[in-house]
Amino acid sequence: MQIAILTFDGFNELDSFIASAILNRLKGKGWAAHITSPTPEVTSLNGVTVRRQKPLAFAQEADAVLIGSGIGTRAVAADPAMLSLLALDPARQLIGAQCSGTLLLAKLGLIGDLPACTDLSSKPWVIEAGVEVLDAPFVAHGNVATAGGCLAAHYLAAWTIARLAGIADAEEAIHYVAPVGQKQAYVSRAIEAIAPFLPVAALNAA
Repeated sequence: MQIAILTFDGFNELDSFIASAILNRLKGKGWAAHITSPTPEVTSLNGVTVRRQKPLAFAQEADAVLIGSGIGTRAVAADPAMLSLLALDPARQLIGAQCSGTLLLAKLGLIGDLPACTDLSSKPWVIEAGVEVLDAPFVAHGNVATAGGCLAAHYLAAWTIARLAGIADAEEAIHYVAPVGQKQAYVSRAIEAIAPFLPVAALNAA
């Protein structure tokens, strides 16, 4: 599985790096999550500059696309030229976003009139875009998921793994990164958050 972690200037490190690290736990099964950006380098909201692993066009061919947040997301969402480069297809891709990344999904027409999750700071912008915002950390409608809050990144990662590999792999990945002494609690909470939005077949295989 090839996964694009969309990362723009002003990005939130927690969103991009947590999801990337958890998804790359499945490298042994041929998975690869890539920091995917419109420019060769992007700088985070805290001044951390990283080199992209894939150009933005990679998002169109990836099996899954996760969109993080950042202080520049509103500018991206207001840029028709940039949006035109994000031809994502939920019919063949899993697509997830968190916090202000949900605004991008709304502008791309991938949410419609369905309720979504975002963070408290981005909530007014997402509502302004015509989206009902839930007081919840995670929700998915078919192949499109949204999450609210920086630390909800592991919910998006767990959902992606559960959908494309299986719940057992999702549990193993979360178990690895969870704090010692609290591992089962973290795993249980993550699965509880995503389970209502998984296909019956995936749940029966758990």
